[in-house]
Amino acid sequence: MAKNTKQQIRVLMADDHAIFREGLRKLLDGDDEITIVGEASNGNDCIKMLSKLKPDILLLDLRMPDKDGLAVLEEVNFDQLPTRVIVLTAAEDDRDVVRAMRLGARGVVLKQSATDLLIRSIHKVHNGEIWLDNHMTTEVMKAFSKSSDGGPRREKPLLSDREKEIVQLVAQGYRNKEIGEKLFISEQTVKNHLHNIFDKLGVSDRLELALYAIHHRLIDQA
Repeated sequence: MAKNTKQQIRVLMADDHAIFREGLRKLLDGDDEITIVGEASNGNDCIKMLSKLKPDILLLDLRMPDKDGLAVLEEVNFDQLPTRVIVLTAAEDDRDVVRAMRLGARGVVLKQSATDLLIRSIHKVHNGEIWLDNHMTTEVMKAFSKSSDGGPRREKPLLSDREKEIVQLVAQGYRNKEIGEKLFISEQTVKNHLHNIFDKLGVSDRLELALYAIHHRLIDQA
């Protein structure tokens, strides 16, 4: 069936199980805005195809031969690609998930999740947001808390309206300069607000801030 004329989300799949890839292809082919541009069965092929195809989304299995998903994330400089990564995993190992997020993954989807959640995750991550289901968000935040050297976090932080706006924009993937342009403030002012937000929430970086915001419902999630 031919895709419509809307801007397509170009997806590369990387998974070593051919049957799983076939099922995934059938699922994604049902969305008019998603186009599968390639399939890789191992980490080495995935890296080669990333460089050649430059997809919008990489669906990356954490467990693959030759190079696993974590090794791909370590080797590839995604700052130089338009690609955002969604990790696919069959195991709820929060250590691997935290490491994947630290290495630049923007979403995590359990393979046993409902099919509509995978499609939603692709659209959300393509729009610059972070995707974790409620259970995974809780587990990741627990892992961040265990590894954090900071003090206890406040369950109900006293954020100003401006700080809440900035938190929402950070969670949606905007950089400091872009946030400043949207809010008509300087980039330095954004940095100052972020410093105060990090201090109030007890988080150490933008990723942890976004995950904290999702977990504590500090941002609106459709």
